[in-house]
Amino acid sequence: MGRVGRVLAVALLLVVGVSGRAGADAWPSLWAGSWEAAPSGTDPAVPGAAFRNVVHLSVGGSAVRVRVSNRLGSAPLRLGAVTVALRQGDGPDAVPGSMRAATFAGTGTAVVPVGQDLVSDPVPLAVPAAADLLVSIETPGDSGPATFHRVALRTSYVAGHGAGRADDEDGGAYTRTTGHWYYVTGVDVRAVTLGSVVAFGDSLTDGNGTSMDADHRWPDRLADRLRPFRIGVLNAGISGNRLMLDSTGGPGALRRLDADALDRSGVRTLVLLEGINDIKGTPEATDPGDFVRAYRTLVARAHERGIRVIGATLTPYAGYSGYTEAREAVRQRVNALIRARHVFDAYVDFDAVVRDPQQPGRIRPAYDPGDHLHFNDAGARALADAVPLVDLL
Repeated sequence: MGRVGRVLAVALLLVVGVSGRAGADAWPSLWAGSWEAAPSGTDPAVPGAAFRNVVHLSVGGSAVRVRVSNRLGSAPLRLGAVTVALRQGDGPDAVPGSMRAATFAGTGTAVVPVGQDLVSDPVPLAVPAAADLLVSIETPGDSGPATFHRVALRTSYVAGHGAGRADDEDGGAYTRTTGHWYYVTGVDVRAVTLGSVVAFGDSLTDGNGTSMDADHRWPDRLADRLRPFRIGVLNAGISGNRLMLDSTGGPGALRRLDADALDRSGVRTLVLLEGINDIKGTPEATDPGDFVRAYRTLVARAHERGIRVIGATLTPYAGYSGYTEAREAVRQRVNALIRARHVFDAYVDFDAVVRDPQQPGRIRPAYDPGDHLHFNDAGARALADAVPLVDLL
């Protein structure tokens, strides 16, 4: 198993306890986050539609509950129906017999207030680790702008005439495809688990540059590594997000920290990769001290909840349109401060892992999808493999 495996296995025993009896009933059931997509913007509402979101779980369990968001909406969101089911094949069909209705305070319909999320009651459905789950949401009326996650890198489905279609096992009514996730922003599972890790950041965490419908973002790869130890991974990356300011990538990291990380179920550790958009954005951040102050504020808020924070060094981007030598100097100084070990509980040196030894300001060609900023599938795997598992818990 190796040293890390032994450490995590012992930790799992400490969490669940030892009763001396064999079988699953000797272990308590805990709630932990298994999947997340942070709200990043809005799209026009589609009254009468049903959205069938395809989400890829990290850990499995005996029951699920879903988080539905109207956080960025401007009017109360009326839910006509919400269902969950295991996905069959590669399309919108559900595994026969797996369709379940999600309720909210015991009823099948609900209203989500403006600016808020709503978590469903527990839904008794056994889900395997690494399963694709269908979360279908019917919106019978015009509830205003629809909160969504823009860069899903996952094909989901829409039934334009969605009345009564949320619980269809046959996905024939879902004739439109979309590359966004609508309304659903989280799935928890009830399971024996060590909790969850949140990967918090911008497009590098969101997965830009990785393959569509492949789940090859670096948090997905980290989930693969952690699966034997029953640790969930939540991806709270938003393309365009900034550390210190709001942007086209939604609320800034400090403003969304609670909703997208600290308030999620079973969170034990936060892995933070954020700041490159502050360096290359408008207005640009030029003082490394501002980064450290923002990082320390984030760490202090996490510590108040008993959550560890692992910081990641900022990765190279020479060759990208926003690159300048002055901005590169800021990146290098920020990284030096991260490596000084006075900011985070631990750090992972993503910069050292992915930089080109011949041109350290650039990404290795084998990891570059062509834009010199993001990472392809191989680069995402390299990032995930660099995270020391023993630091996560």
